[in-house]
Amino acid sequence: MVVLQRIKVGAVYGGALLGPLGGGVVSPMLPEIGRSVHASAGAAAASLTAYFVPFALVQLVSGTLGERWGRHRTVRIAYLVYAAGSLVCALAPTLALFLGARAALGAANAFTSPLLLAGLGDIVPRERLGRAVGVYSSCQAAGQSFAPLVGGLAAASWRLGFVVVAAAAVLLAFAPPPGEPRPAASAPPWRPLLSRRMGLLSAAAFMSYLGASALPFLVALYAREKLDVSADLTGVALLGFGVAGLVLGAVWGRVAERAGARLCGGVAAVVTAVFVAVVGTSGSVGALAVWWTLAGAGASMMTVALQSLTMRAVPSNRGGALSAVSAFRFGGGAVAPLVWLPVYHAGAAGAFAAAACSLLLVVPALALTGDGAG
Repeated sequence: MVVLQRIKVGAVYGGALLGPLGGGVVSPMLPEIGRSVHASAGAAAASLTAYFVPFALVQLVSGTLGERWGRHRTVRIAYLVYAAGSLVCALAPTLALFLGARAALGAANAFTSPLLLAGLGDIVPRERLGRAVGVYSSCQAAGQSFAPLVGGLAAASWRLGFVVVAAAAVLLAFAPPPGEPRPAASAPPWRPLLSRRMGLLSAAAFMSYLGASALPFLVALYAREKLDVSADLTGVALLGFGVAGLVLGAVWGRVAERAGARLCGGVAAVVTAVFVAVVGTSGSVGALAVWWTLAGAGASMMTVALQSLTMRAVPSNRGGALSAVSAFRFGGGAVAPLVWLPVYHAGAAGAFAAAACSLLLVVPALALTGDGAG
């Protein structure tokens, strides 16, 4: 029984890694993909949008639908769709077909991501849930951090890389999280997702991503234009943000269990804001890497706290709550370039200071969720 439980938990963590890895792995491959599908690298870059737009939008409803259809069955089907989409990407002769398959991958991941996290609540004991959420967050950070590295290594044979992703998805389909269908009267309700608490958590998630996790493009611009750093060294400097989340996720989970997720999330927002603001004053690539890594440590704590709070916000529809809040979180990432680039062009330091101020809005949002949120 213990071995079976560990396999189920390990499969959840594997799924947490696969989603962001599959989403971001194409970034270093774009020139090779473009040549293979007879398009420019710029046109191939639309594959990122094709993945993340469905991923964010579908999450508004995917968690609740998955709870109704049954987590076990829904995640298994989503993995098989992910595998099929990856194979189509590997074989696609045209850009249109490649983009369509990437959109299918994003939609499938919109079902797996929140339902896997929701499934942890039924696999691990309640007293260990906080640290389990922390490890889950670490695996997501690992996928985000190492996607560019894996993509760079696989660029020469990028089609084979998608075959490997498909094989991983098929393997994970054999160990979906527990959760049977909930039809009719037992169906998870939609109405609690429209509560004040959910609105505050969604706003906090939106601001947390807008002001920190969505800023790598701005940090890269600062390194290239203000510090005259090469592209490869810039990539190394950016890596620390995700690595901090990978290393500290489980630690933050334990801290949130003991001190309370709301308090930890608020403190993390303030600390992260300080380091984000300081990034915009860096005079060397070394200083930038240090401040950005420390910002990543704080942002990781915010993510763990928000996920812990959301898991407890709507017990009758845990998957729906997680997917809805996640949709707003990645919505913050989608609008970040539109918000911060004009500010950056007016003054680089001002853009980072403004992003830091946006993070401070997380504090009152979490405080107003009330004692029942955690």
